[in-house]
Amino acid sequence: MKRMTYLSLMAVMVAACGCLWSCSTSSHALKNKVWVDMMSEKKPIQLTEAQRVFVKDNNAFTLNFMKAVSEADHSGKSFIFSPLSITYLLAMVNNAAGGATEQELEQTLGFSEGGMQAMNEYCRNLINNMPKVDEKVELNIANAIFLNMGYQLKEQFKQDMQEYFHANAEVLDFSSKKAVSHINNWCNKETKGLIPSITSSVDPDAVSYLLNAIYFKADWTKKFDPQNTKEETFTTEKGRREMPMMHQNVLIDYVKNDTYAAIDIPYGNKLWCMTVMLPEEGNNTDDIIQLLSQTGWGTAQHQSLMKGMTAYKVDLKLPRYETSSDTDNLENGLQGLLENLGIRQVFNPKCMDIVNMCDRPVYVNMIRQKAMIKVNEEGTEAAAVTASGVLGGAAVDLTPRATFHANRPFVYVIRELSSGVILFVGKFTGE
Repeated sequence: MKRMTYLSLMAVMVAACGCLWSCSTSSHALKNKVWVDMMSEKKPIQLTEAQRVFVKDNNAFTLNFMKAVSEADHSGKSFIFSPLSITYLLAMVNNAAGGATEQELEQTLGFSEGGMQAMNEYCRNLINNMPKVDEKVELNIANAIFLNMGYQLKEQFKQDMQEYFHANAEVLDFSSKKAVSHINNWCNKETKGLIPSITSSVDPDAVSYLLNAIYFKADWTKKFDPQNTKEETFTTEKGRREMPMMHQNVLIDYVKNDTYAAIDIPYGNKLWCMTVMLPEEGNNTDDIIQLLSQTGWGTAQHQSLMKGMTAYKVDLKLPRYETSSDTDNLENGLQGLLENLGIRQVFNPKCMDIVNMCDRPVYVNMIRQKAMIKVNEEGTEAAAVTASGVLGGAAVDLTPRATFHANRPFVYVIRELSSGVILFVGKFTGE
């Protein structure tokens, strides 16, 4: 019987945020009661009108993915993932696809209005320009192709990978154990040690392994003072536990609707931010995720939810934490999640629509993502950007005030403000 040829893919991403927040049920006094200005300033990435539509549509995939993860994970634990990393990986595959497989990938990922060429140009724009948005934020998007000995990539596919994804094919002997260590060393290098490995074995019959890595590191615009971090109570779905909560008075964008309260905490020169969404009474994180998957991000519906987001003086508490995630720990893995979202043909060995990669049709037989995030008070370079919110005693202060104590499970996204692109989505449960 003729052996079916297949393609294996792995997506690896990581986020390291060298700063943090704090929250609690009990209050503690701040060492410094100055209100720190953390309002956002925006400088745009240059996107075409069509690419701005892609952002909204791909963010819809991102939020639908977060909902799928939340539904598939019954552990109650925190998670962090990068649907953008999955987008890059499948965009690479899309260059080799045709027919129903190509249509399915572009439709689900949010690029059906532009097709393959527009999708490629969008990916190249982000790779080239997002790392340049803020010199105080470190961002790296890397792609790789590891090709088994005896196979050759088609010339057009090879050129497209180099031009749009900065990915060069590297030939390895998949029957050698050195192939495993070589691939894992690439992951370790591109994520600066946060994801030291993505696989424990390489299939000697595989044609190729495609990888994407996203590495992000940034300090808060104003670092939290460690002296204000105290052990306080965090209420999980299973009970209460003590954890380090950071505390700061900030002038920051804040809004509250019927489902959640939200703040934007900026990084570096205020061109990136983490949006934190804390459930209102009677709601939980699943309600937030469900609502976001329905409204999308940046849509008219979402803007209605966020209407009224403006500068508040916020008594902010958020936890210091680390979260690591692996799609292999989810029910049916990453493949099962993507199939539920509408991407099926690419995993079907009978379809054989991926014909433009090498000299024979291939399909995807494995896909996985590992991710990690570290959140703490410290940082590296962002301490040089400080905004003071001190007001004179005789001035009339009309700035509204709010309390945002994230001492219970919350949802968060990390995004670039001018384009609206979401890089990471997560849920922190305290577990």
